[in-house]
Parts: sequence; structure tokens; C-alpha cells
Amino acid sequence: MTADELAAAYSAIRPRLVGIAYAVLGTRAEAEDVVSDCWLRLAEADAREPVRDVEGWAVVAVSRRALDVLRSARVRRESYVGPWLPEPIVDDLADRVSLDERVSFALMVVLETLTPAERTAWVLHELFGMPFPEIATVVGRSPAAVRQLASRARAHVAAGAPRLDVDAADHRRTVDAFLAAAEGGDLAGLLAVLDPDVVLTSDGGGIATAARRPVLGADRVARVLLGVAHRQPVRHRHVTVNGQPGFATTDPDGRLLAVCALTVGAGRVLRVDLVMTPAKLPRPSQDETVGSEPA
Repeated sequence: MTADELAAAYSAIRPRLVGIAYAVLGTRAEAEDVVSDCWLRLAEADAREPVRDVEGWAVVAVSRRALDVLRSARVRRESYVGPWLPEPIVDDLADRVSLDERVSFALMVVLETLTPAERTAWVLHELFGMPFPEIATVVGRSPAAVRQLASRARAHVAAGAPRLDVDAADHRRTVDAFLAAAEGGDLAGLLAVLDPDVVLTSDGGGIATAARRPVLGADRVARVLLGVAHRQPVRHRHVTVNGQPGFATTDPDGRLLAVCALTVGAGRVLRVDLVMTPAKLPRPSQDETVGSEPA
């Protein structure tokens, strides 16, 4: 395989690799870095001995590297200012990432409660169908131990992530009702669309103004949202957040201030996740053409 053929093969599977790294790490930037780093490792490995199965080699390499990065990132996230939320994948504002349709923003939040090894085992087995013996080579455990990791992770995810099959149109209607009430200062309307046990989490990273702790309950959440809505003039735009309807907030000049993911069930909002940390907001599209190094 020539260098150009190797680059083309890696470029073809790059969206899947970024999807794996993102599901493990929760941040797009780190996922991109991991995939780029593994391209360099692949080129070096192929120079020593031709790599016959590029995808198999890359999936294992990216998974291992993502696990290493996650272990290091956990230390940094413990000292993060306020709640730490995953970086949203936002269609209509950024270039696309190959994201499994099951990877909702609410699921990404729940994955943060797993250990790095549990999370990696769950992602690779449940989302990408990797058999346990192969996952064992990634996490450095026996296949039996990996099976236990995945089982514990599955129980945590089942307990924490809402298993709701919400029609996209119903989800969109709930988002519309939520925005109409918030923009109109309609407390009663907002309470009607919020679940009584709704949770609002805002991630400002110590940079943007945000609540330092999750806000619980419909009345408290509604009053916080109405206060934020009238603090400054803003505009809202419908976007898709991790495959589900949400919205983005901009100032009058078009500067992106926040991305909001709404978890919806039975016509009511169960979770409100506001990402306001500038580093986690969508960036301009990047050129992903392949040259000597896939982007």
C-alpha cells in the first residue's frame, strides 16, 4: 500500500474513529487530537511493517489512546469550575462527525459517571460491536474482566439514562413550547412544559456566567431560565444537538453564547443542559482533506 493509499484508507474511516474517541472522551477537540496522533503512529508502524488491516489497527490504537487521555482528563475535570458537561455535537453550526444515533447528550452526561475502563468497554461493545477479547487488548484486562466492566457500565447507564423513544416532531414541539415560554417571560407556560423533577445543568467553565451547581425542580429551573432570558438581548436558533432537537443562543451580533440540549419525555422537559464554555462551542468548519496527514 502506497503512502497515498494509506492516507486514503485512514481518511475513509476517520469519521468512525472520531465518533469512537468522542464517545470515550466527551470532547470533540480531544477526539480530533487522538485521531490525528494515531494517524502519525499508523504511518510509522506501516513504514516498519505494512499494516494489512488499517481499520482494525486504527480502532484499537484510537481506543487505547482515548482511554489514556480520559484517565488524564479525569484529574483535570475534578478541579473544573462548576459542572463539567460534554462538548455538544451540533449540526447546522459545525462540520459533521459520524455519531451513533444513540449517543444523545443525556447519555454522554451519564457516561461521565463511569470509570474510564467501564466507559471504554461500554462504548466499544455497545455502540461499536467490538467483541470482548479485542476490548481486552485496549483496556489491558482479561476478556472475563472486560465482560464484568461492560456489565457494570450497562447497569449504570440503564439506571441513569432515560430510555425514551420520543418522536422527533414531538421533541421539536416541546422545544418550541419551551422557547416560546422562556422568551415571553411566561412562568406558567414554562412550568407546564417542565417535568416537576427537571434538572438544569450549566457549564460555564469559570469563564461564562453559569450556576455552579445543578438546579433541581420545575419552579427553581423556570425562575433561573426566565432570569437568564431577560439578562441581555439574545436570539435563539433551532439546531440538532447530538442528533436531537435543541437550540443555540447568540447575541444580537451573532456571537454564539450557548448551546442547549433538552431531554424530553411525554411532552415535558426532563433535563436542560446549557453549554456556555467558549472552548466547547462549535468552531468554524475545518478542511478535512487528506494530504500527508489526514485532518
